[in-house]
Amino acid sequence: MDSQYREPDYTEAPDGDRSHWTTRHLLLAACCLALLIAVIAVVAWMQPAGRYPIAMNGRFGYIDHSGKVVVPVQFADAGHFDAGLAPVKVGRVWGYTDKSGKLAIAPTFDVADPFSGGMALVGSGGRYGYIGRDGKFAINPQFVGAGRFSDGRAPATTGGRWGYIDSSGRFVINPQFDEAGNFGDGFAPVRIGGRYGYIDKSGKTVIAPQFDEAGEFAEGLGLVKAGGRYGYVDRKGAFVIHPQFDRAAEFSEGLAPVAFGGRYGYIDKRGKLAINPQFDQAGDFAHGLAPVWLGNRQGYIDKDGKYIWPPTA
Repeated sequence: MDSQYREPDYTEAPDGDRSHWTTRHLLLAACCLALLIAVIAVVAWMQPAGRYPIAMNGRFGYIDHSGKVVVPVQFADAGHFDAGLAPVKVGRVWGYTDKSGKLAIAPTFDVADPFSGGMALVGSGGRYGYIGRDGKFAINPQFVGAGRFSDGRAPATTGGRWGYIDSSGRFVINPQFDEAGNFGDGFAPVRIGGRYGYIDKSGKTVIAPQFDEAGEFAEGLGLVKAGGRYGYVDRKGAFVIHPQFDRAAEFSEGLAPVAFGGRYGYIDKRGKLAINPQFDQAGDFAHGLAPVWLGNRQGYIDKDGKYIWPPTA
């Protein structure tokens, strides 16, 4: 006997078989609908999901990636989101808002930075410490200077020399530097005797102090100043993009802001102009957008240099 399944002929099937055929196709349709919903969810998850601070008439709110205002202007100042929270200024003190604009951490701090590595740098009573997402101090205010956490380390000083602390607030790289910057790509810039180089997470020097200035490593390149101009070095300290810019900042999402004659544009990692110099100031890209300034008016551009939000003050 032939045991293979044969699709019934709907036009000739009796009512009982017709009901069975309908049930099969309803199940198939349900599976297709579930798959479609899953695909839509994945696509939505892959879309840029940012919140970007904007200023209008001296008050701050947030837009989304399309330029739509999603948090009305209401704050005295505002910073960038990280892990769903952003520092905002209410009156003279700082707290943190969630993505809906609701205060998640009450404004009590003199200074507040975005979250990084699960903690945020805040200032209180002339000292710096770190809070967790619950707003409670994870590291009590005790430093006269400090930076953000990255790679499990943060630069800090209790006065005099700089070193690096871990998430418990304990120095794991003893204070020994004249100046210290944030870790990025496993390296951190430090100043010794007037020259800048880089150390690794153990505190070992990996690029000897030789530069006039140095910034963070990002996307495999370190920002340095030599001979009065800014360029970029690799992890061995060799120039990949030779010093040629009046001002510059670190790479983000494949582009870096650089200045020629007081006007900022963006270069790619080959050192080629990607967005022509036309701005008075320029910032990092995040989720495909970067802040730029014309005078004191701030806007946002995409990677083609097109305004998503025109400059406002």
